[in-house]
Amino acid sequence: MTSPLLSLDRACLALEGNAGLIEILHSITLDVHSGETIGLVGPSGSGKSSLLMLMGGLERATGGTVRAMGQDLGAMNEDALAQLRRAHVGVVFQSFHLIPTMTALENVATPLELAGRPDARARALEELDAVGLAARAGHYPSQLSGGEQQRVALARAAAPRPALILADEPTGNLDSTTGAAIIELLFGLRDRHGATLVLVTHDPDLAARCDRVIALRDGRLETAAAA
Repeated sequence: MTSPLLSLDRACLALEGNAGLIEILHSITLDVHSGETIGLVGPSGSGKSSLLMLMGGLERATGGTVRAMGQDLGAMNEDALAQLRRAHVGVVFQSFHLIPTMTALENVATPLELAGRPDARARALEELDAVGLAARAGHYPSQLSGGEQQRVALARAAAPRPALILADEPTGNLDSTTGAAIIELLFGLRDRHGATLVLVTHDPDLAARCDRVIALRDGRLETAAAA
């Protein structure tokens, strides 16, 4: 059997708060294989987003190990982690995180340019076209609707052809109709590029579309069952 794309072994996360050290995640052991879709569910504050951040190397485990694409994330410095994310990980947040002074095309192309890709703008336009926004490539985020901004964020995440797409409540700021369209695009991007998708959601119907549903409560895994 091939090695998992993601592997967490007794991974823990503790962060400093006003009242001292707060234990966020407790001894998470989990494998995610290439091509899987995983739905992360659980009540607010259960640790879903924190687990997603560990998977992408955006937070460092304070105990145990996290491996992605065969590399121990805990042993990598910040530059190496950034390079890994640019090459292999696409992240979609609830709040878009577009750069307001850049056009849609520039928002998608800039990470590719930083990675040294000579075809950055052509690929960015291709991805904007894939999410139906080629005609809006020259518009700034303030000139786009929320749904359009999230589509730009999807294009930016998909442009490097990542092995892993991490999506944190990608429809949380959108109405139900626009959110449904974004989800179809997200699964379509997964299908088109063959990426592994890990999705944080409160929507049980959306979670049920995934290959596996993983539930967290109080920072601990509850289930890891097939949907």
